[in-house]
Amino acid sequence: MSFTILGPIAEAGAKLPMCSFQVPAGFPSPAADHIEQHISLDEVLNIRAPHVYLVAITGESMQGIGIFEGDLAVVDRAIEPAHGHVVVALLNNEPVCKRLSKRGREVILLSENPKYPARYVLEGDELSIWGVITSTVRSHV
Repeated sequence: MSFTILGPIAEAGAKLPMCSFQVPAGFPSPAADHIEQHISLDEVLNIRAPHVYLVAITGESMQGIGIFEGDLAVVDRAIEPAHGHVVVALLNNEPVCKRLSKRGREVILLSENPKYPARYVLEGDELSIWGVITSTVRSHV
């Protein structure tokens, strides 16, 4: 799975209207409160520019955790990458989106799809972690 950098997110994004009721996936409740308020997606996604950027995900190696082809990933460079984080990285100049695994001195980039093997970072490899994925956004149209 790789990615395309879309660029930094501007501070002070526009406030969008949001209905205060929750929308059930089944039958809607007739008693739902329809009061509206304004929210910012910057706040909802915990975006803190300028160290946060978006990438477009390609490939299917992270489908097991719900990251799919075409999703937009929110990447935070200020978070220290740790064992278990999903990261955006360059491995030998190849962009990847993988789960970071650290076992002692061993570093492994794990896929979340059994079709794709783990990628062990070997002594001669160059690994540069560009940030930790905090959220993803998916279009349904």
